[in-house]
Amino acid sequence: MKENILKIAKQTIITEYNAIGNLVNFIDNEFASIVTLIYQAKGRVVVSGIGKSANVATKIVATLNSTGTPAIFMHAADAIHGDLGMVLKDDIVICISKSGNTPEIKALVPLIKQAGNKLIALTSNKASYLGKNAHFVLNAYIEKEACPNNLAPTTSTTAQMVMGDALAVALLELRGFTANDFAKYHPGGSLGKRLYLQVDDLLINNEVPLVAETAPIKEVIVEISKKRLGVTAVAPVGNKQISGIITDGDIRRMLSTSDNFLSLKAADIMTKNPKTVASGTLAIQALELMEKYNITQLIVLAEDKSYLGVVHLHDLIKEGIL
Repeated sequence: MKENILKIAKQTIITEYNAIGNLVNFIDNEFASIVTLIYQAKGRVVVSGIGKSANVATKIVATLNSTGTPAIFMHAADAIHGDLGMVLKDDIVICISKSGNTPEIKALVPLIKQAGNKLIALTSNKASYLGKNAHFVLNAYIEKEACPNNLAPTTSTTAQMVMGDALAVALLELRGFTANDFAKYHPGGSLGKRLYLQVDDLLINNEVPLVAETAPIKEVIVEISKKRLGVTAVAPVGNKQISGIITDGDIRRMLSTSDNFLSLKAADIMTKNPKTVASGTLAIQALELMEKYNITQLIVLAEDKSYLGVVHLHDLIKEGIL
């Protein structure tokens, strides 16, 4: 039984893999014309479909919106019962249908054309009613569904999504859409935070551990424990520019190697020239430095090199950066 399950799963993937690979043959001048049309359009992209194609349509809409191309979803069945009013004069309509011959699509197509909107078909059947009556066709032809009965939308919906992604990425490139632009549309979640969250944003919730070079070891231990960051900065008396840091690891090593540690001062055990980042550094860049040097804290410095605080690995984990 297990062998048969594995065989079926592998065959499903192979069938869809081959179909997706074949889509490369349909990326032609007509595809380029479609991308250019949408890029130059004053209106939105309205994506419509029914059944599983409607689910694909919502995904394509989400991808377009998140990459700089305004788009909305219109269910094909609802469109012919009033929702067609959401299509504005300068909008471009993409209708998705594997067969291109479903009743709802056949009813919708002439209404879109009568309104003067450009119509793009995303179909597996260029010879269908939709394919023949659309102004442009995104060819998502497949030989067969992964379903053994060749009925359940599997390969066809995968092909539709891949063509939608190709369209969205081509438009993204044309628009010169950058990581900063992406962050504007994804301010929530770890993805957005990786693109805009700075170390300064993390410092707000942290205390600022600091001792003088002349501070006795007891004071150093109390400062590290009190500020709960596993580290304290060390600076000359009355100076805002630090000369080193002491971590809880430094304290443990001192205790294991020194019998007379009570006479030691902060300057005796501190690590000079610690790793630092400048104010304004992205949190993800701070994480990359921590990973590079295998450390859990970084000192944050202002433009004049004065000490601002400490960003800890736990801060990055808490914000979902890691």
